[in-house]
Amino acid sequence: MSPSRAPLVAGAAVAVAAAVTLTVVVWPEDSGPGTRSGASASSRTSASPSPTRSYPLSTTPRTVPAVREHTAARGPGWKPAEDSTVVAADPQLTDEAKLLADELGIGYRGEKPARPGDVELALAPSGKGDPESYTLKTSDDRVVISGPGEAGVFYGTRTLKQSLAADSTVPEGVVRDTPDRPQRGLNLDIARKHYSADWIEDRLREMADLKLNQLGLHFSDDQAFRIESDTHPEVVSEDHLTKAEVRRIVKLARSLHITVVGEIDSPGHLGAVMRAHPDLQLRNTQGVARQGAIDISKAGSARIVDDLLNEYAELFPGDWFHVGADEYQALTVSDPAASYPQLAAAAREKYGDDATVQDLTEGWLNDRAAVIRKAEKIPKAWNDGFFSGGKVTADKGIEVEYWTGKEIGARPPQDYLAEGRKVINLNDEYLYYVLGQPNDFTYPTGERIYEQWTPFVLRGTEPVAERYSKQILGGRFAVWGDLPDAQTQAQVAEGIRMPLNAVSQKLWDPREPKLTWAQFTALADEVDSSD
Repeated sequence: MSPSRAPLVAGAAVAVAAAVTLTVVVWPEDSGPGTRSGASASSRTSASPSPTRSYPLSTTPRTVPAVREHTAARGPGWKPAEDSTVVAADPQLTDEAKLLADELGIGYRGEKPARPGDVELALAPSGKGDPESYTLKTSDDRVVISGPGEAGVFYGTRTLKQSLAADSTVPEGVVRDTPDRPQRGLNLDIARKHYSADWIEDRLREMADLKLNQLGLHFSDDQAFRIESDTHPEVVSEDHLTKAEVRRIVKLARSLHITVVGEIDSPGHLGAVMRAHPDLQLRNTQGVARQGAIDISKAGSARIVDDLLNEYAELFPGDWFHVGADEYQALTVSDPAASYPQLAAAAREKYGDDATVQDLTEGWLNDRAAVIRKAEKIPKAWNDGFFSGGKVTADKGIEVEYWTGKEIGARPPQDYLAEGRKVINLNDEYLYYVLGQPNDFTYPTGERIYEQWTPFVLRGTEPVAERYSKQILGGRFAVWGDLPDAQTQAQVAEGIRMPLNAVSQKLWDPREPKLTWAQFTALADEVDSSD
């Protein structure tokens, strides 16, 4: 997770250049639009029949991330004209159609038949396939964007928008596109550094254009608790987001097909909560408190954390909630049972005579995950909250968010994959933007991500075996506020822009990019609509 939470720390298939006629992906047997695979695909050059030879073959739309398949054709392509409009063939696509019309500065005509000059959005009749896949067909002076689900159609509108920004035209032909990984996003520590709702909404718009679909909000830590609470207002810090602001953020995110995932970390990183409840602080036999650690032998500890989990599971209506589970300080001492006999006693009482403090801690994770499952969500937790060799084993339904690379003794990602667990990549070697660069961290560069990282590189620089591909659900780029004043909000936004572009590319298509980093950077600047 965040490096200051690590006391044991030791110290971007891609848009084809204009000179290239066309690249069409030949999907592997088990990987086509609507499926995902980590295996590399071969490519070939092809063109569709055309009634006229008055135009050269079209080139692939230039976008970030790059489209994975384009069939070239001869024709002028499409660009908005004075009488162009957007129409929706299905009422479910009204919001996407209105947004695109507004972005292009053209009209929206509702559920009407498309005319020459129009863009039509439609759901595929079968409804089968990856809901994030889409087909974009440009011919006869119109564009039709279709897909099995609303998200895929929305991503098709992002491709259209970026192609116009880059080249003022959507090229003739057919795009068939789908992401390689289902979870693609940004993780934001708003606990140690307060970010305004407006700033977060700006990041959501940038993420949407990059086809990223998940925003993690870590809003509780030792330093602060940053979202208004009805159940425990006493734990909330002075600078915080109101629930009205969070609902506004969530509403915008949903309209952009982004899921906001809240996180309340426990049983560590609860310092802000315990400032209002000092009686729940974990203390050793000498009465010395352990920073951020709650005493999980006390019934009151579970009650307050579960109150908060239930409250915020309702505030964040997406499919996931993050329960933390990393770096519980009771387990960092040489003899946890001797230092914290109350935890050892509670472990034996709950799990039997040979149970340990580790078992009690793993049981805490399972219990918090059960709260989240009861709220009909999928629990997530940091990988260092999953232990081996104990009497209690973490539930297999909890998604593992793997980050540890700099911590001494951290379990390798292969351990979790071999157990059959589903893993999300937050490799701190490439994907951690830590304010102030403490503990040997340096601000990650988009270039390094673009050239070296893939979803398989879960720890350090070495990839895991491709046989684990289906278990690696995706990744997120993470911003941590260890030294919150090291950068302003504006500096953070600028610092993470190109890394996010690179992450977007590599989660959409992990194969080796064909553009150089300089070419990719130039393209990112061309299609950036944030200015």
